[in-house]
Amino acid sequence: MKPSKKNPKSSKKKTCIGVLTAGGDSPGLNAAIRAIGKTAIGKGWNVIGFRDGFLGMLEDRWVELKKEDLANILTVGGTVLGTSRLKPHRMGTPKGPVDVRDKLVATYKRHKLTALVCIGGGGTHKNALKLAEKGLNIVTLPKTIDNDVAHTDSTIGFATALEIATDAIDRLHSTAHSHHRIILAEIMGHRAGWLAMGAGLAGGADVILVPEIPYDVNKIAAAIKRRVARGTKFSIVAVAEGARSIEDTRAYEAARQAGKSATNAAQKRIAKTVIAKLDADHEDNIFRLARQLNTLTGLDSRVSILGYIQRGGTPSHRDRLLGTRLGTTCVERIADGKFGIMVGVDGDRITTTPISKVAGNLKTLPLDHPLIRSARHLGTNLGD
Repeated sequence: MKPSKKNPKSSKKKTCIGVLTAGGDSPGLNAAIRAIGKTAIGKGWNVIGFRDGFLGMLEDRWVELKKEDLANILTVGGTVLGTSRLKPHRMGTPKGPVDVRDKLVATYKRHKLTALVCIGGGGTHKNALKLAEKGLNIVTLPKTIDNDVAHTDSTIGFATALEIATDAIDRLHSTAHSHHRIILAEIMGHRAGWLAMGAGLAGGADVILVPEIPYDVNKIAAAIKRRVARGTKFSIVAVAEGARSIEDTRAYEAARQAGKSATNAAQKRIAKTVIAKLDADHEDNIFRLARQLNTLTGLDSRVSILGYIQRGGTPSHRDRLLGTRLGTTCVERIADGKFGIMVGVDGDRITTTPISKVAGNLKTLPLDHPLIRSARHLGTNLGD
């Protein structure tokens, strides 16, 4: 794909849509881009892709997507368009946040777009809503390996990440068993435990810690010692990035409440400072937990951080199909004149939800979810 300098040739009546990917990358994005492009081109429309998310739209960096550009990208990980985390209504500058939405509106109008498709997670949906409030025709698709976007059962990238994390846990079993160790595997998921719970359960982890369930390290240690007493001298602990101890959770919630109830700027700044420190302290939480378990159980503890490997590489068939279905339906809804919506999935059914109901809402793992019930039936320790 070579960048274009002029608007694509088209008649005044020809529909033109834009597409961008924003936030973190994930497997299946290219399947969605391909589906949007091929379906739109099949209708005789023009399609342009903005480079690097909202940043590329701000700078008017774009490329016309043609059939040949969409060939051979279905199985490619990441996003061929690139991505960024720019917030159009609060772009960071040396002088402070600046609202640049009017510049994006100008880009939209310059290309005479009928609609803009934004593919991303929670932050992208907030940004998309802010642009819709400026009068742009927006349609979104949910993407994040955390699977925490509201009003959709699954998000683009989640299925592949789940397979990768499960495979990693499978591989850690042999080392843990051979060396009689506790191995803690850190899995992505700052605010929701879908990935850690799914991978932990599928991989047979002995302990699974998620943000939704504050943990007691003493109860984890007791569960591991019971395993040792039965003759099993190793344990696998699947830990979501956002999992916190009961004490840390109380401190964090207290700081959040203080921020919400603050009556002046000084109190708000203090609350933000406390939260920032708690977040900074939490960055090495898994290493602290490993040291604690080592002391409490007497077993050697090791940490394996899966990191970005979870959202890289070839997308699974599930994410290819999801991206394809969401992308084709997205174009159908644009053809119907439906805007301000997210195209999601409910079981096998494709759904549409107003972006206003999605933005700002987080889909966390319900405490009565079948995954949690199954884990408890199996005797998996959840830290509580």
